[in-house]
Amino acid sequence: MRRFTRRSRRRRLAATTAAATVLALVGGVAVVTLSPLMALDTIEVVGTSRLDGGTVGAALDDHLGTPLALLDENAIRDDLAAFPLIRSFATEVVPPHTLVVRIVERAPVGAVERGAVVDLVDAAGVVVESSAERPVGIPLIATTSADPESLAFRSVSAVLSALPDALRGQVDVITASTRDDVTFTMTGVGHRVVWGSAERSEFKARVLAVAIAATSQGSAWEYDVSAPESLVVRRL
Repeated sequence: MRRFTRRSRRRRLAATTAAATVLALVGGVAVVTLSPLMALDTIEVVGTSRLDGGTVGAALDDHLGTPLALLDENAIRDDLAAFPLIRSFATEVVPPHTLVVRIVERAPVGAVERGAVVDLVDAAGVVVESSAERPVGIPLIATTSADPESLAFRSVSAVLSALPDALRGQVDVITASTRDDVTFTMTGVGHRVVWGSAERSEFKARVLAVAIAATSQGSAWEYDVSAPESLVVRRL
């Protein structure tokens, strides 16, 4: 009976010691992470070019003084929603006092003429920049509707997004009246490309690149890649 009692006491003592150790560790972590010693006092914004990083950082000033462990990602997202040019962002906590916000800005894929103004838009139709003239290397989007939600516009933007940068930079005017009749002309000698729908655009881009390389560039051609397995090339 005495041996059983001693073993029980030892087990209770071990359990009590383990519980006290866990509580001490949890309490220590809580004190460190939630105390002013680990509060946010520096916000670094990186990745901006069109946007002013200082202005973006200032929009997050309400989070200064917040313990790093309590930073609210949703609240940060709401604050950054005031900047339409931000396509996405990521945050990185750098103890003891710093939050790094990495910004990915929207990039124009084409231009839309609206009267005397040329709007540069990204794939979602968000205006990135406006100017009096279309910059070199930016395709002109000439759909039946400039509404970003229209099927024609969405198809055109999907095609432009799928094109490699070098090829997209050669597109002059891209048109569509439905989701399935995308066509565009190219700078230089004036090639015409019949694209069709935005489906399989990456494959079509590879087929087009091979077709261009295989034909004389001293005259204009029409490249029909709407059915990429059955490429059709005609001299214009």
